[in-house]
Amino acid sequence: MEATQGFDNQGKAILQHKTFQKDKVFTLSFAHLAHDTYSAFLAPILPLLIDKLGISLFMSAFLDIARSVPALLNPFFGLIAEKTGIKYFVILTPAITAMSMSLIGLATSYSVVFILLFVAGISAALFHVPSPTMVKESSGEKVGTGMSFFMVGGELARTLGPLLVTAGISLWGLEGMYKLMPLGLIASIILYIKLKDFDTNRPVQKPKEKGDTKRVLKTFTPFLSALAGFILFQSAMKRALTLYLPVYLIAQGQSLWYAGISLSVLQGFGVLGAMFSGHISDKIGRQNTLLVASSGSVVAMALFIFSGHMVFLALLGLFLLSTGPVLMASVQDTNSNMPTFLNSMYMSINFGVSSFVVFGVGLAGDIWGLHVTYIVCNIIALGCIPMAFLLGKALLKA
Repeated sequence: MEATQGFDNQGKAILQHKTFQKDKVFTLSFAHLAHDTYSAFLAPILPLLIDKLGISLFMSAFLDIARSVPALLNPFFGLIAEKTGIKYFVILTPAITAMSMSLIGLATSYSVVFILLFVAGISAALFHVPSPTMVKESSGEKVGTGMSFFMVGGELARTLGPLLVTAGISLWGLEGMYKLMPLGLIASIILYIKLKDFDTNRPVQKPKEKGDTKRVLKTFTPFLSALAGFILFQSAMKRALTLYLPVYLIAQGQSLWYAGISLSVLQGFGVLGAMFSGHISDKIGRQNTLLVASSGSVVAMALFIFSGHMVFLALLGLFLLSTGPVLMASVQDTNSNMPTFLNSMYMSINFGVSSFVVFGVGLAGDIWGLHVTYIVCNIIALGCIPMAFLLGKALLKA
């Protein structure tokens, strides 16, 4: 296997593989699929929880935030991951998330649901902080392609998750969805077998010096600021769709099954976007790919809002959810000696901004209704286009 000598996060000399290691990348994509399938349970069951608990859209936003708040600890998790065996985070978290999300149906109060989602949020943070770094280490010189495979797992999970939980509820009722838990436990067992010997970088000498956290933050502040701006303008549209689409459609007289299928269509075409966007960005550049995706998302959502046709929802998923691999690849493109920590900062920004925005989306939905809220979110998303230019410039300096 072709390799070159480099240095790891602690200054340790290593052999860095230049070839694309398919087996490892596919295993990490499966891990993403297994974990995020359970994370995708909330949106499809949210209409049932709103009815069962008697809560407003604004209160329901707190439930999504319960999953996102632990992301504020991502820099701390990133520092831990820099010093410990990150593979065990990836192995164990699918089982933890499966248990917490599958028990939601049995919860009899708002506070219990909040706690279960908070646990799932911690598990999600522990999974998503180190896994992109493992993908990078396994992708050689095709980081964008590796991130695409990884994000396909996540987007496919958000396609299968709504179908799985809707089928489970149809068979056993909301209280019986705990029966879906064993699949996550089995996934963690498989990941242990596949990843227990994961080691892409082999040390050949003693560490020289540790990474300087403050210096990394100071150096990459312009890049992280541009990244935050892009995520801010995109989040309103993204959260309105991925969290509230079933509520929006049911309010228009559609069934729970139709709403669940629609969410799966959105996410399913997101799989296609994630599958190709990273590879495309390797060819035409990260900035150009983000510009195409942002422009396509704005046009597709406008057409969906005013026509309600599922074809435009499919196009929306294709463009909107294709940015994930490109943003992750951009983070890994930076010349940082602490890639896992820098990725944790990206994840903190991503989840932190999304948590802030989902408050506004929920409140606007209560005041104006989700139809008007969707129009406002579509207008806000226009800001992604100039932010893509700024992000491209910041990346060149990073």
